[in-house]
Amino acid sequence: MALKIKAKERLMKFNKESEGTYRYVMVPDLYSTLDQTKVIREAALRSGVSEGVMHACWDAAGEVIKAWATEGHSVALPGLGSMRFGLSARSVADVNEVKTSLIKTRRIVFTPSVELKDELRNTNVYITCYDRDGNVVKRVSSTDNAPVEDGDDPDNGDGGNSGSTDSGNSGNTENPGTGETYTIAAGVGSDGGGSVTIKKNGTVVEGGSVEATGSDTVVIEAVPENENYQFMSWSDGNSQNPRTIQPSADMNVTANFLDLSKI
Repeated sequence: MALKIKAKERLMKFNKESEGTYRYVMVPDLYSTLDQTKVIREAALRSGVSEGVMHACWDAAGEVIKAWATEGHSVALPGLGSMRFGLSARSVADVNEVKTSLIKTRRIVFTPSVELKDELRNTNVYITCYDRDGNVVKRVSSTDNAPVEDGDDPDNGDGGNSGSTDSGNSGNTENPGTGETYTIAAGVGSDGGGSVTIKKNGTVVEGGSVEATGSDTVVIEAVPENENYQFMSWSDGNSQNPRTIQPSADMNVTANFLDLSKI
């Protein structure tokens, strides 16, 4: 098992220290989407129960998690960690100005367990290096000592926290992405059926991913291959198309299309 990464030579535009120079920037490779049916089938095989029973348990667990998470609980995800509601909001000096319109985004915060962090930390990394013309110039296979970021506290990457210490902090104030560069990557699921267009501040970006700061606007759009296909949703469950993103964290999603000819 290994993590696949692309190191692409790109012209730097965001960091004042390196602006105007070419640097190799590493981004996660786009992975194919494993749909719910495949996951349930594999889980049934590993547990020894029927697919029907596993499907019923899957649906029931999903409903419970959704209900409790929207009630404000930090909900345990079996073997993975926990998830809870979070937000990004503007701060104000006067208590009389506090109102819901200050909330910029609502978030789902996933906090990985120690076991999941350790598994990720111990996974090998495969890096494929591409020059500015898209040619493969080097391949690297190695382990690294990089910490695993905690979704509940991006600055805490030591892995020593179980990840379930819900401090009650409902989210960062102001836009956490401003001044920091994030990678927004989008592609098509394993079943194909179309393509994805990425625009940053209104300009089309090639290559399937883009670096952007919190002050940028990134729009991803799923385009069906022809009239036989219909866009259904993104791999993270979002169904907006086109979808506007105000970067505040790295994102890697794929578009799922429905083949209407098979219905």
